[in-house]
Amino acid sequence: MKLKIKKGATVQVITGSDKGKKGSVLAVDAKNMKVQVQGVKVQTHYDKKDGLLKKEGFIDYSNVKMVEAAAKKTSKKATKSKNA
Repeated sequence: MKLKIKKGATVQVITGSDKGKKGSVLAVDAKNMKVQVQGVKVQTHYDKKDGLLKKEGFIDYSNVKMVEAAAKKTSKKATKSKNA
């Protein structure tokens, strides 16, 4: 299934313990319909080399709404035709 929310988009959490928080999308798991949002569902992880780390966990796609879409990348062809 194609998801409307892409990496880099700004979203707001609409349900759960982090309700109301806004952040940019760090990763999208389309197969499981989950997204990873900056500053939301922060989990503590212990690594032998680095010690305690705080990193974001995945939340369900249906628990977020898009505030601002990710900026589209312009291809070299598009910029070349505009300048010519």
